[in-house]
Amino acid sequence: MSHNNPFPLILLFSMSAMLVNSLGIYVIYRNKSWAEKTQEYFMCFAAGMLITSPLIMALPGALSKNEHAGIAALAGFVFMFLSNKLIRHRTKQKSLAFGITAMQGIFIHSLLDGVVYTVTFSVSALMGILTGLGLVIHEFAEGVITFSLLMKSGFSVKKSAIYAFFVAAISTPIGALLAYPAISRVNDATLGLTLGFVAGVLIYLSASHLLPEAEDGEKKHSSMAFFLGVALALLLLLIE
Repeated sequence: MSHNNPFPLILLFSMSAMLVNSLGIYVIYRNKSWAEKTQEYFMCFAAGMLITSPLIMALPGALSKNEHAGIAALAGFVFMFLSNKLIRHRTKQKSLAFGITAMQGIFIHSLLDGVVYTVTFSVSALMGILTGLGLVIHEFAEGVITFSLLMKSGFSVKKSAIYAFFVAAISTPIGALLAYPAISRVNDATLGLTLGFVAGVLIYLSASHLLPEAEDGEKKHSSMAFFLGVALALLLLLIE
């Protein structure tokens, strides 16, 4: 584990995620057309960063701490796959039930984002920054999507904005704060398994969640946004 105290960086990035998510909610609240036009670019850029970090840093780092981290990564991927399937199955319901189920899924997802910050920064500042930047950037699109889902389910504009903040924005720092006491006390072997699980979560989030959603409403230059995300992650690695 890192010898430096990672808590200030964990707090900084999880609070930044909350602010960017809130910005997404505010922008769609004030300017729906612009927010819906740009969310695909944010998702593609974030996906580029979030696929680079686990494959180049998180998974190799996890395997160096625990040789079974690959199994943990598979478990993280399968966990996200199954939970996403469950959420999609249940959101076939209409109106209010749709909104409530969507909120449950987004809330769990955002809590898990907070846990990811805690785990990656506990391993190294660079890994945390690489992962954190991708997560923070995707928060804008998540805020827009959460607000839109709540509006579609029949909530008023004001209630959609308030519920989106509590479900998608503030839940990320809460997840980080809840995870920190446990993660800060684990040994390297356990941290390796935890980091492997996180790597699997991030690979799923990028390859099977953000990119397909972005491609559903693919815009001109969205692929360029993805490769810019990959390039920025690689540049940060080179600078380090």
